[in-house]
Parts: sequence; C-alpha cells; structure tokens
Amino acid sequence: MKTTLVSKENNTAKLTMDFTAEEFDGAVNKVYRKNRSQFTINGFRKGKAPRSIIEKHYGEGIFFEDAINDLLSDGYPAALNELELSSDVIEQPMVDFSEIGKGKPFTVTCTVALFPIVEVKDYKGVAVEQTIADIKDEQVDSDIAALQKRNARMVVVDRPAENGDTVLLDYAGFVGEEQFEGGTAERQELKLGSNSFIPGFEDQLVGVSTGEQKDVNVTFPADYHAEDLAGKDAVFHCTVHEIKSEELPELDDEFAMDVSEFDTLEELKADTREKLQKRAEETNMNVAKDDLVNKIYEANKPETPRSLVETEIDNIANELNQQLSYQGLSLDQYCQFTGKTMAEFREDMRPDAERRAGTRVVLLSIADAENIEVTDEDVDKELEEMGKMYGMELDKMKEALEGSMDFVRKDLLVKKTIDMLYDSAEITMVEPKEPAPVEEVEAPAETEEKEEDENSEE
Repeated sequence: MKTTLVSKENNTAKLTMDFTAEEFDGAVNKVYRKNRSQFTINGFRKGKAPRSIIEKHYGEGIFFEDAINDLLSDGYPAALNELELSSDVIEQPMVDFSEIGKGKPFTVTCTVALFPIVEVKDYKGVAVEQTIADIKDEQVDSDIAALQKRNARMVVVDRPAENGDTVLLDYAGFVGEEQFEGGTAERQELKLGSNSFIPGFEDQLVGVSTGEQKDVNVTFPADYHAEDLAGKDAVFHCTVHEIKSEELPELDDEFAMDVSEFDTLEELKADTREKLQKRAEETNMNVAKDDLVNKIYEANKPETPRSLVETEIDNIANELNQQLSYQGLSLDQYCQFTGKTMAEFREDMRPDAERRAGTRVVLLSIADAENIEVTDEDVDKELEEMGKMYGMELDKMKEALEGSMDFVRKDLLVKKTIDMLYDSAEITMVEPKEPAPVEEVEAPAETEEKEEDENSEE
C-alpha cells in the first residue's frame, strides 16, 4: 500500500491509499478461504467449491466488499500513523473508491476532519497568583512520626490487653450447644480495635491476660453473610496465648541511620523538610498553572466539535469505570445506584467534557501559533519517566506504545505549551491562607432555660 497526503488545510486532510492488484487479489482470496464453507454448489461438497466457481454463480464481486473492508481495517490506521495524523483525526472519514475489478489496482481517497486549530487571544502575560510554599515544623514532625510508625516492632507484654494490642488466641464459636462451621481458629492474631471481627467481640477482650480463658458473647448482625447465623446470639470460648504491643523506635541518631542514609536525626529532618518543600512548590505551581489555563479558556471559549465532546465524555466514563472497578463495581451499577440511565449520566458529564475538550483546542491552537514542537529527546525523556513507574526500560516502553506515539507527542505538546504560558505569565507570590477559625456554637436560649427548669425540679 502506498500512502499519500494530498492536502491538509482548514482542519481537513485528504489522503489516498493505493493498493496493487496483487494486494487486492490476496485480500479477496483470504475472504474466499474464510467464507467458502457458507456456499453450496451442485457437484461439490459444501465448502469445497473453487473460488472461480463461486464467483461464476454469485458474481465476480461476491468477495469484494469484505476484501476492501479487510484492507481498510489495517491500511487506514497504518496510513494515519505514517502521516502522523492519528491523534488529529476526530471523526470517521468520507471515503471514495476508484474503479474496482478483478486483477485491477484500486485507490481509496479519504477526507477526514482534523482537530480544530482556532485563533486564541490574550494568552501571554496573564496575571495569576501562586501560593508560597511554607513548610511548618509540625509537618516535618508528622512525616517523621509516620516513618517512625512504619518502623515499629511488635513486642510481647506481660500485662492485660489494651485497645491497639494484638492478641494471639484460640476460639470456638457456639450457637446454643451447637458449634457452628467457620467459627473456630487456633493461634489467630487479632488487633483489638481493628473492627475486623463481629461487633462487640474485640471490646470484650480488652483487659484479658496471657493464659486467660474468656467467653465472648455476641449477636450476629441481621445482614450477616451466613444466613444461618444472621441475627443469632453466639458465644466464643477464647483462650489467650500471647499479647503484643506496638513499640515505636526512639527518635534519635540511631533511628536516622537505620531508616535512611543519614547519620543524624537532624540531617533526616532537614532532608524531610527539603522534600516536603519541593513537593509543596510543585503542587502550588500546578495549581497556578490550572488557574492560568482556566483564565485563558474563559477568555476564548472556542466552539468545539461535538465529536470531541463525545470523546471526552467517553474518557470521563472510562476513568470513572476504572475507579469503580477497584471497589468491585461497574459504571452500570453506579448508574443503578444513582437512579440514572447511561444517557442521563452522559448528559451530566457534558459540561465538564465541553470544558476539557475546549481547553485542549485552546492549548493546541496556541502551540500551533507559537510553533512549539516536541523533539525525539522530549519523547525519550517522557518514556523514561513512565518506564520508572512500570519498571520498564526505554526500548520496552517504546514497544508497548508503538501504535500510540502520536498521542504521547500530543500530550507532551500540551505540557510544553502550558510551561510556555506559565513562563510568560505575571506570577504574584502570595502568603498561604490561614485556616478559618472554628467558632464555638452557643447553646440555644430555649435549651438553657429547659436545663434550668430541670435543675429547679430536682
């Protein structure tokens, strides 16, 4: 197949795909072999009739349509990829064919709508505020405390169990005089206060000592998954073998050496502060960039093709479906829970999708006006960063994204454009806002009077 870009203007591209007679005949023969079992011809067993006999009975073009569809299903995406149009095309193409016949080459002409490029105004020197990153001592202490907790160890204690302790116990559950299935365990670890057992079970073990036997009385919830136990009273005969408590390491230089490459606790704290500072600066800069892009979008609000909006709705739906899947749910179930049809869900997402699609139109139009380009080095750097997340080398990432490199380039182009807009913006650094004080709510006057009356009655 030979691919040619005929024209590219006014958000429309025209391209041709030229197929040789041999390519077309090979596609026809492939369709024949796939479908010959469907034809019954007198004198031949079903599926054994030669292609020429079938064409004689049903017409020379009996296999042409399927052959053309097969060629286009592979050829059209390959053509877009070759011409670097994959991420630009936003609608199905209008297709024209040259004369088609046995032993003849043929040409397919495609006219496609491209991602719109519009005129964008007032996008340089936009005024935005960016919050100064101000890391407090409490934030550093909190981060160090979390590191301390992650490095805690469990130690056996010789005292009654407290909430938060882990007990090692045997238990056997009974309803009446009958021991029920699944209610027995030996040397089971249970953290008191974790709420991982039946409500009330863990509370009754607070205060037990090592070697103690204790009967724990509970009532199974009415909606308990085992219907034969739901709502029933039960008793668990428990024997406690061991009580462990979480012991935090001392926050000292030895701790710093154990958990990091630093020799002192002060060095560890300084490094923690530096990382928190860098993270806060990046977060605040990204917030400012979002504000900047929103302002430019609001100042322009381009007319966005419906197909782009529908694609963004698809993206939003796919993102939500992915999030729901982590909870064992689907988008269909979500719609059932919210009492909406899929059509209503899509309409609810439309305003957000219009904004997302419109913002992308604005940014890529600015990139076009400013002649911003993405180099191969930019792509390699991005893929290397992605590879770190997935534990893949650069070559493997390129293999995995072989058919999507045009989309990777477009996303990088958007990022570079936002960076350019940020560099040209008028950034005002502002102090962080203090959290609003929590006001104490006074008791209503009638409540106070009622309390006085009750006291007087006493």
